[in-house]
Amino acid sequence: MFTGIIECLGEVMDIHPYKDNIKFTIKAPFISEIKIDQSISHNGVCLTVEELGDTYYSVSAIPETLQKSNLGDLKIGQKINLERSTRMGGRLDGHIVQGHVDLVAACTHIDELKGSWIFDFEYGEQNDKGLIVEKGSITVNGTSLTAINTIQGGFSVAIIPYTFENTNFNEIQFGSKVNLEFDVIGKYVAKLLAVRSQ
Repeated sequence: MFTGIIECLGEVMDIHPYKDNIKFTIKAPFISEIKIDQSISHNGVCLTVEELGDTYYSVSAIPETLQKSNLGDLKIGQKINLERSTRMGGRLDGHIVQGHVDLVAACTHIDELKGSWIFDFEYGEQNDKGLIVEKGSITVNGTSLTAINTIQGGFSVAIIPYTFENTNFNEIQFGSKVNLEFDVIGKYVAKLLAVRSQ
């Protein structure tokens, strides 16, 4: 489990297809503090550390993950949001994040204000299941944010300078694809209401 508070930016050092999977080698500043079998969120996708080096570690993404996330679009040298799993008893500064991406959205507009940015994202009305609410929690590329200007199949988020500088939001452009994870509590409520209605 994660909180959506990005620890640091990693760098993609190598991308190696293996059968239907892709092995990613990531350079990260916390390399001395992690171990094999540990779960790390990569742009919001929970992946398991398989190999460790002096300055890097490797993880693999299976076809299901590649189809439902933006990991398959990563390029060598690209920055990636990283967060290690949360510790029980620690502060929950963001919200409950599972590291299970629901779908991919596209950036449709960026409005640079005086001291902040508004990013608009759309994921399509056909994918809208009513899981996002105004001022509710949303995870974008693993970052815990508050949804605003919610419409069917889309929403906006306001980004402060710290988040812009310390996540890969500074690399998002018009048309960029991002990973979304809807609030897990909202997903369970929606599921229960759907069962009741049947």
